[in-house]
Amino acid sequence: MENEIRTLKAEEITTRVQSVIQYKYQGKDKVGVMLLLYKDARVDMNILDEVYGRNNWQRTHEVINGNLFCNIDIWDNEKKCWVRKQDVGTESNTEKEKGQASDSFKRAGTNVGIGRELYTAPTIFIELTPEEYDLDDKTKKAKVKAKTKFKVKLIEYNQNREISKLQIADTKNIVRYSHGVKE
Repeated sequence: MENEIRTLKAEEITTRVQSVIQYKYQGKDKVGVMLLLYKDARVDMNILDEVYGRNNWQRTHEVINGNLFCNIDIWDNEKKCWVRKQDVGTESNTEKEKGQASDSFKRAGTNVGIGRELYTAPTIFIELTPEEYDLDDKTKKAKVKAKTKFKVKLIEYNQNREISKLQIADTKNIVRYSHGVKE
């Protein structure tokens, strides 16, 4: 069953704002974001199909102590049995059950080896332009505008499957963050 799970391609990785940071720099108010890299459930399905074949893996869910777990079972032809990886999910802000099922599947996929390299990502900080955020009138807290998006433009890995090069671009394809890339 030793099939090689490949590393994720740039177009398979999504960015998400982890936190919004307000700070002063040279006497000026600034706003920046910390980004996280993640994968969606479709990526896991596609890679499982690619590596093991559509009929050689299966997904089931079960509730254990009130928590929704996902099981990914992969057929091991040498042992003639199913090998299971399992993990629990957390609810999403929008669709409670669907989010929990999707999250548990993605986590179980990571246990299989899909996207584990994302845990080696450097700290990603991007300074926002005034057009990319709003300030709440009452609290004066910055909030990222819905149209403000970032994508992975380039990603490379070393022999240990750790991220060695990374570029994050905005919707205009302008690189806003770079790690390990010589300009």
